[in-house]
Amino acid sequence: MNDHAAGTASTDGVHLSARTIPVPKSISPEAQASLAMPRPAQSPFPDIADKAGWLARIDQMNTGMAGMMREPLLALPVRSSSEVIAGVPVFVTEPYDVPEKNQDKALLYFHGGGLVLLGGEATGLFARMEAFANRCRVFAVDYRNPPDHPYPAALDDCVAVYRELLKAYRADQIVISGASGGGNLAAAVPLKIRDLGLPLPAAVGLFTPEVDLTESGDTFNTNRDIDVVLRGGLPEMNALYANGHDLAHPYLSPLFGDFTKGFPPTFIQTGTRDVFLSNSARFHRALRRAGLETELHVWEAMPHGGFGNAPEDKEMRVEFAHFLAKHAGWAKP
Repeated sequence: MNDHAAGTASTDGVHLSARTIPVPKSISPEAQASLAMPRPAQSPFPDIADKAGWLARIDQMNTGMAGMMREPLLALPVRSSSEVIAGVPVFVTEPYDVPEKNQDKALLYFHGGGLVLLGGEATGLFARMEAFANRCRVFAVDYRNPPDHPYPAALDDCVAVYRELLKAYRADQIVISGASGGGNLAAAVPLKIRDLGLPLPAAVGLFTPEVDLTESGDTFNTNRDIDVVLRGGLPEMNALYANGHDLAHPYLSPLFGDFTKGFPPTFIQTGTRDVFLSNSARFHRALRRAGLETELHVWEAMPHGGFGNAPEDKEMRVEFAHFLAKHAGWAKP
């Protein structure tokens, strides 16, 4: 047997031979099809100083994503409006049928996109998806993005909307959630509002969150290229967002926050093929070390952002509904 071909350890790490990672049979047929789907090649991001290049790339990706999402999400049985809350554009969306227990509740949602992408129309489409899936009124914040508006613009926008919602809702009627880069904000906002002396929301949902912009976790290496959605980390986007600020600051990388001062009950979702798996595992441990309520849900073979609409994705929503019923008084699924 060739030990090197099988993989050997040394002081600088484990050396692997070229290999093929098969689509596992341990997941649903729909999830298998999602993993096997051909993915387009990704061109390199522009230079950090190339503002025009970034604006063009952002517009291209936002337009493409909105085009893919538009037809199925516009067909959902929800009503939606675009409002300005605390000077920030927000998509306010709710399903036609809201369970009684959810009628006085609000979900404050922060969209994904690496803190750079998927504003505008895509945010409104995400709002529709979240309202339908969570059976509640959703306030999806179309927060400002770099290169024109780097950190702390997005965080300031999200905090401002939360502060304004407190005029219409009690803190224990509000849940904050976010996916990917929006998961970063969903974790950073409670730290910020806590430090400002504002009451914390009833619960937080973090879906495959980017809570460590230093990208120091193990799976940024072990799941690189195995994650068919994200492929690898986002150092260029993280640098564009941070705009020279310390990436390890808790408002930029909430993983490094002081949770002994308090944090809401937190639901964390990831998958075994998610490049951000380490983010989720480490955030869960940080909360547990502080003695806080948290659940970590890891799905077999799931990449960043899930499978699309496979049974596993639906199961994820059911688990989140159970969590909100337990910790925030929402309707059971």
